[in-house]
Amino acid sequence: MKSLRLLEKIPIDLKIPVLRRLRTTLAFWSVILTAMAGLLTAVAILQYRWTTEAANAEEVRIGAQLDSLMMKWHRDLYGEFSAICVAMQVGPDSGARDTWNDYLERYVEWNYALPHELLPNVYRNPDLVNEIYIWETNLQPHPQLLLLNVDRKKIQPTSVPPELGPLLDRLEKNSGTLSMALSAWQFPGRPSGLQVQSNGAAEAGPSVSNTTTGWQFDENIPALVHPILHHEGGKVLNSQSPVDWIVITLDLSVLKKRILPELSTRYFGGLDGLDYRVGVIATGSKARTIYSSDAGFGIQDFPSADSLMSIFGPTPEAQGTNSRPLTITPPGLRGMEWHSFLGPLWFPVFEYASQPDPWVLLLQRRADPLQVVISRVRRKNLTLSALVLLLLVASMAVLTVSGLSAQKFAKLQMNFVASISHELRTPLTVIYSAGENIKDGVVTERPGLQRYGGLIMTQTRILINDVDRILQFTSARSGRDRYNFRPLQVADILQRVRDDTVGNILEESVVIEESIEPGLPRVSGDFMAVCSCLENLISNAAKYGGADRRVHIRASLQNKENHQQAVLISVEDQGMGIKASELKQVFEPFFRSPAAIEAQIHGTGLGLSLAKHLAEAMGGTLSVSSELGVGSIFTLSLMVAQPTVDDNV
Repeated sequence: MKSLRLLEKIPIDLKIPVLRRLRTTLAFWSVILTAMAGLLTAVAILQYRWTTEAANAEEVRIGAQLDSLMMKWHRDLYGEFSAICVAMQVGPDSGARDTWNDYLERYVEWNYALPHELLPNVYRNPDLVNEIYIWETNLQPHPQLLLLNVDRKKIQPTSVPPELGPLLDRLEKNSGTLSMALSAWQFPGRPSGLQVQSNGAAEAGPSVSNTTTGWQFDENIPALVHPILHHEGGKVLNSQSPVDWIVITLDLSVLKKRILPELSTRYFGGLDGLDYRVGVIATGSKARTIYSSDAGFGIQDFPSADSLMSIFGPTPEAQGTNSRPLTITPPGLRGMEWHSFLGPLWFPVFEYASQPDPWVLLLQRRADPLQVVISRVRRKNLTLSALVLLLLVASMAVLTVSGLSAQKFAKLQMNFVASISHELRTPLTVIYSAGENIKDGVVTERPGLQRYGGLIMTQTRILINDVDRILQFTSARSGRDRYNFRPLQVADILQRVRDDTVGNILEESVVIEESIEPGLPRVSGDFMAVCSCLENLISNAAKYGGADRRVHIRASLQNKENHQQAVLISVEDQGMGIKASELKQVFEPFFRSPAAIEAQIHGTGLGLSLAKHLAEAMGGTLSVSSELGVGSIFTLSLMVAQPTVDDNV
């Protein structure tokens, strides 16, 4: 709006080029700012996506690392259970060629094996095994339970312990054929693990979970069981023959007090103990804590757990996908390979209800939960991204401001070149014309020659002043100016200023009024610099004083808060005044008010800039107060000089 108001004062023949330049400038910066905003938006979106992907990658990395530790923990736990299974050596024919004494001998040999250093291929953990039974379900008229007594090294009948009752009943009901036995752990009504087709082949059903050798696990006791095709009297056995069972009960206290703590320390321990709270929980209707590394850590911590894993039974990925069909060749089992009972590496679990009660490995970080760690990583990445974005915004802002400042300075320089060209051309033209008139004999009388001589001197002084301002400005910008500081009398300063400006004052018909406070102390400064500063102020007041043509100079003493004193010298005019929006710009080099340009008041835009520089170089200040249409007051403040020895004499 200010630009438009200024345009209204410009002649019509100059408005069109100015409007075109204004529109071009606005369009240029609109394009630049739009492009910068688009670039910043694109960078912000890319940084947010990168931050999200980095947080997701960190989550995947931590999760994969934890999954790997859990799998190793599970593998070693499986090794503890499978050690006795391997020792019993139930072969590919499901024991069709072994006697009960063969199993007893294997158990005794494994139980009393030499240390691991002498038999590296034998891993023994006999304290985990509680008892080993043979469940003869084919014995008529009643099944018989046999105990493999490792201490006496004999097989002896025994009564059914109460905790084994439900399991033995389940095994007896599924002992009709090997196919039935291999599905004994499944809950009635669910698809069978092995489904025999009409062509005699058996393939995996939709929820198959066989183990490598057909061992099955009962979580309630706990116990390991395996169907056995026991032969008597040279019978020919096949997959349709009835089976007996070997049942290995495990010592739960050994599992709680030795095996699970050792595995937890091995895989979830750190320099200061366990990094995770570890729990093995039996879920379902008979929920209980099998093992807990910390008192009070258990089932109630399921919602806040960092990771869970089902210890027994098929993995979710193995349900109907990881089991291969197997082919049974009747009437014998010679064609069956060892992996024919293949399933995932987990033990299939006996189910007594429609809802399974699996054992679950439960982990929770002792420090911050994983989600908190991931959130912290995400916040850190977002903070770094925001800082980078802010740095980019700040850099672009600095570049924009620098570009605008450079453009503004270039414009001021162009205005200066135009102004100084006009300022130099006018006196040079007058001098040239005066010299030409004298040369051509147009003026021969003495009064005329004197008038032309004065005219030449006045215009020459104007040229000298302009050149001096340019040289002073160059010296100030390059830092090469030098000052001679000494105590100065205010009266001497004002007298020198009057002498130097008398020509301009007379030419402009300006009246100088002074109000000097008597007894002013001396000030500290460079004499020529102080005079040059005041001369610039008086010259400005004379040019912009308006029709009143009156300049008032005041000098007074000021006491400051820090017990220091300063002399204030102000130059006041009653001219056109300065707009409030332009007060901060009047001391900038090359700046000229649009109102002054419109009024065709000559000037270079360097006087006030040089005056302020000189004032500050001497430790003083230069300030301005102005009211539009009333006038302006420029005040030079100089520090009072310190007393010297000569002052006290």
